[in-house]
Amino acid sequence: MSMLPTITISKPAPIKKGAALLVAPEGADIAALAGDLDGEGVVARAAELAEFSGKAKTVLDVLAPAGSPASRIVIIGQGKPEDASEPGWIALGGAARGALAKEPLVTMIAGEDMDAAAVASFAQGYLMRAYTFDKYKTAKNGQNGKPKAQKLTIQSADAAAAKTAWRDAEAVARGVMLARDLVNEPANILGTEEFAARGEALEALGVETDILDEKKMKKLGMGALLGVAQGSVRPPRLLVMKWNGGKAKDKPIAFVGKGVVFDSGGISIKPAGGMEDMKGDMGGAAAVVGLMHALAARKAAVNAIGMIGLVENMPDGNAQRPGDIVTSMSGQTIEVINTDAEGRLVLADVLTYCNQTFEPRVMIDLATLTGAVMVALGQHHAGLFSNDDAVADGLTRAGAQSGEKVWRLPLGPDYDKMIDSKFADMKNVGGRNAGSITAAQFLKRFVGDTPWAHLDVAGTAMSSPSNDFNRSWGSGFGVRLLDRWVRDTCEG
Repeated sequence: MSMLPTITISKPAPIKKGAALLVAPEGADIAALAGDLDGEGVVARAAELAEFSGKAKTVLDVLAPAGSPASRIVIIGQGKPEDASEPGWIALGGAARGALAKEPLVTMIAGEDMDAAAVASFAQGYLMRAYTFDKYKTAKNGQNGKPKAQKLTIQSADAAAAKTAWRDAEAVARGVMLARDLVNEPANILGTEEFAARGEALEALGVETDILDEKKMKKLGMGALLGVAQGSVRPPRLLVMKWNGGKAKDKPIAFVGKGVVFDSGGISIKPAGGMEDMKGDMGGAAAVVGLMHALAARKAAVNAIGMIGLVENMPDGNAQRPGDIVTSMSGQTIEVINTDAEGRLVLADVLTYCNQTFEPRVMIDLATLTGAVMVALGQHHAGLFSNDDAVADGLTRAGAQSGEKVWRLPLGPDYDKMIDSKFADMKNVGGRNAGSITAAQFLKRFVGDTPWAHLDVAGTAMSSPSNDFNRSWGSGFGVRLLDRWVRDTCEG
């Protein structure tokens, strides 16, 4: 990962050097906005000639303005103030970083309409846009091959409140970037044991961790998960992360992630074209690790469990075959029709273990589960399935507020019948139609009466369209969504 900018919040003070960054609401008086920075009216004149009006994410860039202490003045359009939102401020911060990436020293003057939350969201977008995954590039930008550092100072009239808001927003941004790192890593570097070790590193933030190995999982009867893993030389792992930030008597909320570190499809092998992308088939697990980082780093007032099942799906001579029948930890039997529908087998046992061990008040799983969800929703919404309207509604609101959008799809008895098997309690695929729905119906059989939601992030966790605050192949989708859901629904 490239060198990220250092972002600090301070009280207003005269700018003596470096680049100045201003945010202009649409229709703002640019001369008044620039103030003392525009010593000879150069900026106001440039805005007039460029017909700069402050439309969202438009940029006015004035180099070496005469009579100004700043070496460069960049004004970015906010758009209409009445349209301001958390996703909007995040996107604006990302756009600002894009315009100022090569500046070593930047000072931003927060406008009067930028409260503490807006400042924090802007800074969050700025930081996330700066992320690049270039650790395996031998030639990097910067003098002598070393990346250039940048310092951003945001001057806010309410610096104390902005610092508090930024502490939490930065924790979430770091969680997003951790998830991106995990998704971007190649599978030869990040196997099951290495992934588990990355999760264990959260102990530095106060997260308790435990790792179940193959022997423990066999004893628990996790035949569904172990069936997926048996074709790989890499041993399966189940990582449990616990953050105890709430009251001791409070039941935890639980997040479960699919962690297939590489998915060849097994015996039902995938086509060669694009198979390299299957290093990202652990995007759900990556989001859970990133979320646990965020909750611990901002000291969330909640008890939370993060749990990820880690396997590699390979076509070894010992791999499971289409037609095999496995017994899950729940005791239910599964006919494996397609070994490439492996993520639901992993989640079946992890959901059962989570439910039986911790009795959570809510379980939410994330998985890059089906290509079918991309056919239905494209890459701008994650698929949402739930057995509880309140949970589904809360996640939908959190998606709108964070900008990580979800769309609820149906569940029901008619879809459930599609996964009935002639030879076992169920089969792991239900045919071509409604593929993402039948996958969710499969998972629903392992959650009992616990309020539960399933997020199919196949279209949003990796190779999703770039935006103002993410130019990475791995997006870290789900971290901000679920942090917002926790903040709005579970804390306080």
